[in-house]
Amino acid sequence: QVQLVESGGGLVQPGGSRRLSCAASGSFFRIKNIDWYRQAPGEQRELVAAITGDGNTNYADSVKGRFTISRDNAKNSVSLQMNSLKPEDTAVYYCHAVDIWTKYNYWGQGTQVTVSS
Repeated sequence: QVQLVESGGGLVQPGGSRRLSCAASGSFFRIKNIDWYRQAPGEQRELVAAITGDGNTNYADSVKGRFTISRDNAKNSVSLQMNSLKPEDTAVYYCHAVDIWTKYNYWGQGTQVTVSS
């Protein structure tokens, strides 16, 4: 019943910025935590940032100080502000959430972020 749709990916030059958005629809009241993951070619999918329903955040060491996750509960959306982007940030970025009732893992379709000159 929940759908997650990412947007905002694209080509960015090193040192540039990009803002990703995850829009949730459906039974959003059953979602508390929302996360951003990323997966580079040949690599495991890794957790980039997470935010709880009350606003607590966690970040991967590789993005601390550069990325900021935030949420707007009224709009059922979560964003990831990415600054000082590096080529190693190139990956497909996915929005992720867990239904607290069914424990089902919801994933967005992914949005490609490419950091290159």
